[in-house]
Amino acid sequence: MKTVLITGTSSGYGRETALYFHSQGWNVIATMRTPRPGVLPESDRLRVVELDVTRPESITAAFEAEGPIDVLVNNAGVPSISVFEGTPMARVREVFETNTFGVMATTQAVLPQFRERGSGVVVNVTSSVVLGHMPLSAVYKASKMAIEGFTASLALELAPFGVQAKTVEPGACVTTNFAARATNGGSLDALVPAPYAAFAKKAMDDFTGQDVFTKESDVAETVWRAVHDMTGQLRFPAGPDAVWLAQAK
Repeated sequence: MKTVLITGTSSGYGRETALYFHSQGWNVIATMRTPRPGVLPESDRLRVVELDVTRPESITAAFEAEGPIDVLVNNAGVPSISVFEGTPMARVREVFETNTFGVMATTQAVLPQFRERGSGVVVNVTSSVVLGHMPLSAVYKASKMAIEGFTASLALELAPFGVQAKTVEPGACVTTNFAARATNGGSLDALVPAPYAAFAKKAMDDFTGQDVFTKESDVAETVWRAVHDMTGQLRFPAGPDAVWLAQAK
């Protein structure tokens, strides 16, 4: 029976991906920065583990405690919506600490066992913002584009050892709490300098007015497909809007 470790499973894509792999008979190590009871069902094949991807000691402790895994899904992420001029550099660093450096740190922690065993898959969840030109996402897009480039190069380094690295690029999902987390629970207006107000309002109206969105299940199923794909495909758009953007490139 195979084992997957998924980061950021307290809600959204991570939670749905944990449920999906569990439903397929896998052992699931569902990690959360702050574990909460009742988020995932109790099962002898599902363990909830504390893991903060921004803390090296937390990463080390989780991997040492849980032992060998077959797949790592780097899903934990910090959203960010605003114009760049109005984004404090402290917030920029916070976004990169989780979205970029956290992904790299957890990946580096698992590579020795994958390389020595001659098998394993790393799936890095990025975003459809990497597929198109989207306003109000400069910092978020930069953090995710970095992981796209990182994964593309990493895949080449790992191929001689039988280890794979891939990205899954989810589209926009209205049923996650992305927007609320991106503004730290406040309003976008408070984060946008006045000269940008009209531009920001139109950008948000265009976003919320689009016809197709991604569901959490789209992402979970795409992660599953990426893990089992043997064609050498590197990038997997997830959700109808992401697929459309990928095809339009």
